[in-house]
This record gives sequence, C-alpha cells and structure tokens, in this order.
Amino acid sequence: MNAEKRLEIFQRFRQANPQPTTELEYTTPFELLIAVILSAQATDVSVNKATRRLYLVANTPAAIHALGAEELESYIKTIGLYRTKAKNVIETCRLLIEQHNGEVPRSREALQALPGVGRKTANVVLNTAFGEPTIAVDTHIFRVSNRTNIAPGKNVDEVERKLLKFIPTDFRHDAHHWLILHGRYTCIARKPQCWNCIIADLCEYKDKTPLPEKGI
Repeated sequence: MNAEKRLEIFQRFRQANPQPTTELEYTTPFELLIAVILSAQATDVSVNKATRRLYLVANTPAAIHALGAEELESYIKTIGLYRTKAKNVIETCRLLIEQHNGEVPRSREALQALPGVGRKTANVVLNTAFGEPTIAVDTHIFRVSNRTNIAPGKNVDEVERKLLKFIPTDFRHDAHHWLILHGRYTCIARKPQCWNCIIADLCEYKDKTPLPEKGI
C-alpha cells in the first residue's frame, strides 16, 4: 500500500470520527490502567460492568489495595481470568503506593514493571491517559493492518513498528482508536462488512464480502 492510500484512509477515519477514544469507562489514569489490565481476553462491555460497581467502592490504589484480592474478586468475577487479574491488580496498587506516590507513572519502563502490564497495556495508558502517539496492537488492529495491507506483519511487534513508520504523524495519536473501532464493528473477523466500509475502495483485501441478499 502506498503513502497516498494510507493518508486518504486516515483522513476518512478522522472525518467520520474526529475525536475517537477507548470504549473503556474511566475518569482518571489509574481507573484506565486497572480497566485495561482487566480487559485482557475480555470485552470492554464486561469490564465496564465490573468497574462501574468497583469504582463506586474503591477507585484509588490505596482503596483497592485495602480490599484485598479475595474481596476484589467478588467485583470482577464475571471477567475471564479474574483470580489472576485480582492478584495482579492488588500487587500493582501496592507498587504504585510504594514506588510512585499512588500515581500512574508516565514512562513505558515503569508501567511495564507493574504486574499484568505488558507492552500493549502500557501503550493504551500512554496514549489514552497521557496523549502519547503510541499504538497498542490488539487482535483487531493486527487483523485490520494485515487484511487491508496498511501495515502487514507476522506478529504484533512487527505490525506496531510498521504502523508507527507508515501512519502520517498528524494521525498517529488517534490511529489506535480508529483501527480498533474499525476492526470491532466493520472489519470483523469472520465476515468483514466490506459493503458498509468507508475505506473499501482503498483497502487491498482481495476477497471483499459482497452486500448480503435480503432475507439472508
């Protein structure tokens, strides 16, 4: 895919959605961090249902740490891997209190030193909470990048490197959200909705899905 196509793709994304953001619900960087940790292999909808209850009771490192893992589990047990996530969240809260004065650090290294925080989670927090032009490659972004040929790669690291290289600087901050939303609602895994896609004429996917016939 050439640079002109990529530019037009992101211009269309911006025109359709000028201020994209995460679908996770949060009011502080800490709430976002915990929500992203909980969202691993879980839907944003399921995480939001859990955090709505949790954050009414505890929404700071000290308050969640005071709950302890067992009580925290009662709030997040509807989320996959909730026991492991509860342990990670409690330990993360402890480290935030002891090493960062209860604040979410703004460096990748410090974020990735927290339990349950990998490169993808760190990228989400840096981008969404602190405005950094990072791109967290999840399954949606990986699929869209390869299927459209915007930034094909064999693994998430390769796709991330190519996206950061190919996406025009002016669009880099919001690219993460545009690509996730596009993969979540239009360029879906099994049958992409090519007939309803704003970049279908620019996309280089060869097996585009035709408009379904009525009644099917």
